[in-house]
Amino acid sequence: MDVIERRSVLALAMVYLFRMLGLFLIMPVISVAADGLDGSDAALIGAAIGIYGFTQASLQIPMGMMSDKIGRKRVIIFGLMLFALGSIICANADSIVTLIIGRAIQGAGAIASTLMALLSDVTKEQNRTKAMAMVGISIGASFMISLILGPILYQWVGLSGLFYLSFGFSIVGMALVLWAVPNVTQHSFRRDTTPSLVALKGVLKDSQLRFLNVSILLLHGSLTALFVAIPSLLIHRYGLALGQHSILYLLVMGGAFILMLPLVIAAEGKGKMKQVLTLVIGILGATTLLMEWSAQLWLFAVAVCLFFVAFNTLEATLPSVISKLAPVGYRGTAMGVFSTHQFMGAFIGGAGGGWLLQHTSVTVLFSVIGGIWLIWAVVSAFQPAPKQVASMAFSVAAQTEDDVHQLKKQLMAIQGVEDMQIFTDEQTAYLKVDKKQLDKAALQRVAPQIQL
Repeated sequence: MDVIERRSVLALAMVYLFRMLGLFLIMPVISVAADGLDGSDAALIGAAIGIYGFTQASLQIPMGMMSDKIGRKRVIIFGLMLFALGSIICANADSIVTLIIGRAIQGAGAIASTLMALLSDVTKEQNRTKAMAMVGISIGASFMISLILGPILYQWVGLSGLFYLSFGFSIVGMALVLWAVPNVTQHSFRRDTTPSLVALKGVLKDSQLRFLNVSILLLHGSLTALFVAIPSLLIHRYGLALGQHSILYLLVMGGAFILMLPLVIAAEGKGKMKQVLTLVIGILGATTLLMEWSAQLWLFAVAVCLFFVAFNTLEATLPSVISKLAPVGYRGTAMGVFSTHQFMGAFIGGAGGGWLLQHTSVTVLFSVIGGIWLIWAVVSAFQPAPKQVASMAFSVAAQTEDDVHQLKKQLMAIQGVEDMQIFTDEQTAYLKVDKKQLDKAALQRVAPQIQL
């Protein structure tokens, strides 16, 4: 990467980090902190935790498409302004209804897909995978940081202070987008980074993609549902003061990060993706049930640690599998649908978990979540193993129909090329290849401009 690319990627990764921190810092404390607001109960607190997911899921794909028409930066700045407005409303909320409204406005700044599209615009093709990996790391780091710092910061600044911090993060994000990221007039590789209505129906009908989409919905649904209950459980069952939760989360998340690495290596490097997915889905079910049955704090901590081993493994591997299985040339659509399910899961988990806690008990909440995951592990066992393929894209000069047809024939004749699409309006060819079987020399002869 050159200096401008590095600066742009770092700036966009920081925007992701700050925005996700603004959403997640309140997660480990809100179920306790919001209990004193007017009209609050478990169901409404759960809605406050998850409502951002509903507006985020509803608006993410439309805002991504809008960015193609009016520009990436305009959409991102508008989204960050909405996030800032929602943060101010939440910081000054004296009732649970006002808090829910503020959280909904926070989520309405649905800029995730637009940020990824801008990232693609400001990086060269050969550097794009590294750039997206940096952003992925920032997203994962934001959740870990939020769990650890949330309870500590709450002790210092209270719930309002956490939302004022979110407001500050959005201002910093706007400054980074405006001054650290160059203006781009041409959008490259649009179908690979932003959703397309043409491919939407096919993505929704694909059974393997549907399994992955439901998996991410359940993953984030269970997370938000559990955090409706976990902070109070730590206080009332185990006598752990809210400020001490940070120590527990630090130990849990540190252990989970180390233990997930062999699983990710086995899935990605050893070709054991299906087995790993089924294993960790089963672990999610078993550990959720163990949380409810744990009489001692250490056993509860072990259960939470193993839950996050499985959670982090799925969070790291599911986007990779989506990318492999996406219709060639339409990865942006597949990722947009995937992210929509992710955020909708957060809403369903928060609202559903709060309702269950309000009308039943903690035991029922944990049992329902654990039971769903164990059933889903059985479903996973019957899923076909995903192919070990990779996506490639390269620019092609403006072609006649005959030239395009000839290029397609040449590409499909190359050993290891599984599928391909050429879009003349983008002057781009997209390939799906089996890297172990790929005849790189033949591909380089046909497309010398491709970076291998």
